Amino acid sequence: MARHIDTGNNGEKLAVEMLVQKGYNILHTNWRNEKSEVDIIAEHNNVIVFAEVKTRSTDYFGDPAEAVQKKKQKMLVKAAEAYIEINNCEKEIRYDIISIVMNAGETKIEHIEDAFYPFASELD
Repeated sequence: MARHIDTGNNGEKLAVEMLVQKGYNILHTNWRNEKSEVDIIAEHNNVIVFAEVKTRSTDYFGDPAEAVQKKKQKMLVKAAEAYIEINNCEKEIRYDIISIVMNAGETKIEHIEDAFYPFASELD
């Protein structure tokens, strides 16, 4: 497997572990619908959380969370909408980003709750 894929998979495992430690109930990982994917779907305090995990081996090019730009946000929202419809979900939802840098044996994890809020005008 390519190194960047291994890095991403390891980051997602770390993100799941961190969320579980914080009391989140993990509902799904790598949930797919058509061309969209949600890295982690979890529930916490009666809120469904759709989390995008960005993992890098260095922060040389900036914080990994900065890579979750409008296009990725739109895809995440589209997947979340499908999940809500398929599962007839009526709970509050939120979009989080988990930024991970695994550099020379040191791992930095940042959990950004309510990382973005989709506005209807931005989704068209």
